[in-house]
Amino acid sequence: MTAWILHVDLDQFQAAVERLRHPELAARPVIVGGSGDPTQSRTVVTCASYEAREHGVRAGMPLRSAARRCPDAAFLAVDHDTYERASEQVMDVLREFGNVEVLGWDEAFLGVETDDPETLAQRIRARVDEQTGLRCSVGVGDNTHRAKLATGFVKPKGAGAPTRTGVFRLTAQNWDTVMSERAPDALWGVGARTAKRLAAIGIATVGELAAADPAALAAGFGARTGPWLHLLGAGTGRTEVHTEPRIPRGRSHSRTFPRDLTDPAEITAGVEELAAAVAHEVVAAGRSVERVAVTVRTASFFTSSHARKLPSASTDVDEIVTTAASLLELFPLDRPVRLLGVRVDLTDIDTDA
Repeated sequence: MTAWILHVDLDQFQAAVERLRHPELAARPVIVGGSGDPTQSRTVVTCASYEAREHGVRAGMPLRSAARRCPDAAFLAVDHDTYERASEQVMDVLREFGNVEVLGWDEAFLGVETDDPETLAQRIRARVDEQTGLRCSVGVGDNTHRAKLATGFVKPKGAGAPTRTGVFRLTAQNWDTVMSERAPDALWGVGARTAKRLAAIGIATVGELAAADPAALAAGFGARTGPWLHLLGAGTGRTEVHTEPRIPRGRSHSRTFPRDLTDPAEITAGVEELAAAVAHEVVAAGRSVERVAVTVRTASFFTSSHARKLPSASTDVDEIVTTAASLLELFPLDRPVRLLGVRVDLTDIDTDA
């Protein structure tokens, strides 16, 4: 049998989970975000049902804008615990079929061996629906990159999908046919800004990126990024899944305030609160902090960060909080503050000490 990578992507995940809890919402557009109050400022959409998307609602859009576009939608608060439980149910189903690499609440790579990946993918879709009530799309690939891209062609409201069966295969055999004429930002990992830079040097399609000179790309994008872009254009990707949980190298908290902060005492209190929350989570996870960073975003959206390495790795919450607060001295704080963030770089606690 042949080894395959499947990318399983749950459809409109948060909205779908909410509809399982609230069947009366089945016929209504559903928008999830913040506290669920569309009149609250500075909160954004985290998930929109396909019906809401038909009105132009997208993830990352302010809730107020979403309410203007789709006033008849049901607006619901984000419920992390419920989504976590629903996601784990799905991942347990996927583990019945092969090795699973969890990418997030709503997606995973699945490593399988089969001579008929499409049939297996349909079995997986049916099993997920039967066991959890959630629906998914499946991309079939000979590596992770192609499997991830394949899923995008069969999302229920995807643009220009070549098939509506919920399963699509993208491999070296059909890569050029499917991808060569598409813009580079169709690739996983290439954003609009990079695509614009590529266009400036005459590379407007995936096919042109694959044919580009890696040395020329390295000169324009750096010794690592340039050749990596060339490989993406050729469809290169990992051929195995990583089942081990990813060990985070950092942890962060940020908060966008409902009103701009101008009082230095309020700004300091905000940083201390975020730093304490991060520090307690880190210590509870059996990690220690090596470096502390603070981010400040002003009302004009100017964003800056400063960081400081601790004298030694620490699990002292007070030290972490004090360090974060002291970093505020490096910011002018002469403009109203919209957002504050605290990030820490992590290491393991030395249990032999």
